[in-house]
Amino acid sequence: MTDRSVTHATFVIERVYDASPARVFKAFSDPAARNRWFVKADNWPIAEYTFDFRVGGRETGRFSPDGTMMVYNETIYHDIVPDNRMIFAYSMLIGDKRISSSLATVELKAEGAKTRLFYTEQGAFLDGLDKVADREKGCRDLYEQLAIELERSAAVA
Repeated sequence: MTDRSVTHATFVIERVYDASPARVFKAFSDPAARNRWFVKADNWPIAEYTFDFRVGGRETGRFSPDGTMMVYNETIYHDIVPDNRMIFAYSMLIGDKRISSSLATVELKAEGAKTRLFYTEQGAFLDGLDKVADREKGCRDLYEQLAIELERSAAVA
């Protein structure tokens, strides 16, 4: 019998990007941009991916870091205010085991020509299958990929 447990945790990531809130928001909402910094950031093989960025919309993905272990992510968007905030709930599974469920908020605040992003995640990490520190590191890595995407898109513009 597997021991059942829940670890509740909240963490906040704060980043400043050399881009307007509109450009940062576009990197979240534009499928091609999101594909570059979020979906393909780790270069994991993608088994499936869908993206429906609207209130009530879903984003799902099935990825495999090693070709055998399957990671599944399902996101539901609850609130979207263009250039300002996004609130979404998401669950992650490895194989058929749910490892976490979280509520996340992204806030975008203009600071002159730059944007301060606040990412707040409130998570329930299940049965010792996921660690808060690992999730926070993964999110920090993604927001570093967002910085690279914003630099790339500025160079193209």
